[in-house]
Amino acid sequence: MSNFFETSRYFTLKKSTYVFLRWIGILGQLFSISLVYFVFDFKFDYFTCFLVILIGGISNLYLDFIYKKVQITEQSSFLFLVFDTLQLSILVYLSGGITNPFIIFLIIPSVFSAANLGFRINLSLVVITSIIIVFLTFNYQPLPSPLNFDNKLNQYVYYAIPLALIIALVFLNYFALSFVKDSRIRKEALHRMEEVMAKEHELLSLGGQAAAAAHSLGTPLSTIKLISQELSKQFKSDKEISKDIELLLSQIERCEEILKKLSINPSEEVEFIDDDLSMREYLRDITKSFEELGNKKFVFNFDQDSNPKKISKSIEVVYGLKNFIGNAYKFSKDTVFINLKSDSNMTEITIEDDGDGYPKDVLPKIGEPYLKTSNTDNKDKAGLGLGIFIGKTLLEKNFAKITCRNSKTRSGAEILIKWKNRELFNI
Repeated sequence: MSNFFETSRYFTLKKSTYVFLRWIGILGQLFSISLVYFVFDFKFDYFTCFLVILIGGISNLYLDFIYKKVQITEQSSFLFLVFDTLQLSILVYLSGGITNPFIIFLIIPSVFSAANLGFRINLSLVVITSIIIVFLTFNYQPLPSPLNFDNKLNQYVYYAIPLALIIALVFLNYFALSFVKDSRIRKEALHRMEEVMAKEHELLSLGGQAAAAAHSLGTPLSTIKLISQELSKQFKSDKEISKDIELLLSQIERCEEILKKLSINPSEEVEFIDDDLSMREYLRDITKSFEELGNKKFVFNFDQDSNPKKISKSIEVVYGLKNFIGNAYKFSKDTVFINLKSDSNMTEITIEDDGDGYPKDVLPKIGEPYLKTSNTDNKDKAGLGLGIFIGKTLLEKNFAKITCRNSKTRSGAEILIKWKNRELFNI
């Protein structure tokens, strides 16, 4: 399984998508040169241009029918994208060079690579494309007559064209790389969240099944024990049968011990899994699991909680709150403060800790996954971000409004979670 996730990190192109996009480009090139040559009657080296486009079509047929892989590897993708760049640059060379308006299409392969391939491949394509743009600035065949205006174009305007193209090439690739990097990080974090939620659902399901099994097996096991005790009295004089009955009784006792472990406080466990609870009860049940981990304490303030209405069980709300409370517990020094305020319209939860608070360089980005602080004094908080991202995503999905900030009254962080009651109670 770990090998699967490791190899999934490699950059690839989906072959069917890439082949389809190449067919669009090849047919567009053929249509353009045919329209200019046959309809507009402009004279240029049509045969050579057609041959270059034909070679591009043959390469796409190879990719479609002979290249058997569903995903194109990063190395193969680089070769095909370089080929596309060179093929288009030859067409531009034969039809005006840098003055050909279609030269803008020359930057597409590198921008496409930025969205799908690694940084080194993208950088190589940017360098190759820049070199080709400079080459086409000084080496080209004139535009088809009567479009040729090379001698009329001001040299400042002329040289501004390749400069603008290279600047656009660099900036578009930079933006594409930045956007894709953020998207990949967020996608990975969402996958992590889905895995955690799936595990949480599974654990709750198993817990409920175990409690139900323990409850259901209690009665028949008591009956078996009662009959075994009666048989033990009847066959007390028969040593052979008596030994077997004693063994049976010892195994019954062992089964009872196992069932007790599966059903510790069974009524509370089943209630938390299956029944609706008030927000106050939710918070108390969630904090119980953390109180067993260490000596830190929770301080509750329910003085302004005036809405005892039950909330439908939602694993997403429970786990979202659990993540925020767990984060506060982790970074607190001694105490986590939880304040619940509710009325007929709103429900508001404030979670504060007495830790050091959010680092200043991280605070503006709170809610993004995998944040790291540059402060050397906070290296223990290198993983800050994923728990908040998961909690924020789950609760916002369930109509909550989240505010993350440093507490104004205490030294630590503060999370403010608000719901409109009509949305909270309809989850």
